Amino acid sequence: MHRIIIAMSGTGRHEDLARRLVAPGEINDRIQHLSGGRLPNRDVVLWILEQLQYILFPGFFGPRDMDIDGLPEYVAPVLAEIETDLKGQVEGALLYQESIDASSTSPEVVGNEAQCASDITSRFLEGLPELRRLLSLDVQAAYDGDPAAQHTDEAVLCYPGIKAITVHRIAHELYIAGVPLIPRIMHEWAHSETGIDIHPGATIGEGFFIDHGTGVVIGETTVIGNGCKIYQGVTLGAKSFPKDERGKLKRGVKRHPTLEDDVTVYAGATILGGDTVIGYGSIVNGGVFLTSSIPANHVAQAAVVEVSLKDRSGR
Repeated sequence: MHRIIIAMSGTGRHEDLARRLVAPGEINDRIQHLSGGRLPNRDVVLWILEQLQYILFPGFFGPRDMDIDGLPEYVAPVLAEIETDLKGQVEGALLYQESIDASSTSPEVVGNEAQCASDITSRFLEGLPELRRLLSLDVQAAYDGDPAAQHTDEAVLCYPGIKAITVHRIAHELYIAGVPLIPRIMHEWAHSETGIDIHPGATIGEGFFIDHGTGVVIGETTVIGNGCKIYQGVTLGAKSFPKDERGKLKRGVKRHPTLEDDVTVYAGATILGGDTVIGYGSIVNGGVFLTSSIPANHVAQAAVVEVSLKDRSGR
């Protein structure tokens, strides 16, 4: 009897704590999502990414016991699965966006979420051949840009920069199609996997290579041309965060830099500002801090600081 009383007392205490944990209110409502619009399922989104990787790099990931003649037979049913799951996730994301901010949802989407999701998914899948072409150029750029690489296969299998740009190119297509939340789920997964942070809104040209990669940050409105190369610890960020008349941050304004074609940015450089343009063929040396543009075919370098050495006694 004594034990039963203790158990009931404990249960009552837990029920009271549970009610307080989930009680309505600004603090709790901010971090719980119950009766609102549908949220995309993170696990399904990452499954879609995995399946896309199989298709974009066949033989490197997924089944390997196939030849070129058998590849279409494998790819077709995988595409069908991706289409079904992606369409469902996109529809959920559109409904979610309406539930939190109806004013930001396009009028043609409201009440027509299923058809919009179907159209977005269809266009995305039709764009996969072009996406493969871009990724092939990225892989070649990684091999051409790294003398330590023995083969392009090494770049596909081993380089975090290739994983990061693969996910980015997928997420970017969904981002420009107006899909809420899903591109950010993909982006943050790649960030956690590679240490490379590329916002899905960033526009990146052909043959892009990130060497080493750790600590790279590429902001939402960054524009990168063709044939560019950046190293670890590079930040392409915002110089300031403009606010509206109510003191709220303005969103959707150009606040990150532009790199024109064939720009190289070495390790630890920081380039800030939406009006900052690094001209064609220019080089930004390691450790440089830039908030203004440089013309084509120039080198930006940090001032050399003379260092004097003394022993620990001060001599």
